[in-house]
Amino acid sequence: MATEQLRYTREELKEFEELLVKKLDKANSELDHLKSSIMKSSSGYDSNHSGGKTLEDGADAYEKEQLNQLAARTLKYKTQLEKALIRIKNGTYGVCVDTGKLISKDRLRAVPHTQHSIEAKLKNS
Repeated sequence: MATEQLRYTREELKEFEELLVKKLDKANSELDHLKSSIMKSSSGYDSNHSGGKTLEDGADAYEKEQLNQLAARTLKYKTQLEKALIRIKNGTYGVCVDTGKLISKDRLRAVPHTQHSIEAKLKNS
């Protein structure tokens, strides 16, 4: 009778650590780009501006709001990736917080920062 695997091996975790580090690097790069875009949009001054509210002002405000929302989501994602790396270090990575069972490797490859197996996710939604 085969016993159920409770944790991923160090070798198996290495694959996920590399995946998480790549995604974290990309998230950091995106965050830097977003911060730069936000700074540019807030420092733009039009010398022809008459001082009145224009349609362009509204479009600029909307674009800045969109950039801020995207930056907030990217920051949250970055935090989730960092927490997943901590779980690798402390040996809890890949274990579903709801069921205590291993999350499938396919799910972890698709959503490497998840803490829920697909069964638990579907049950809770």
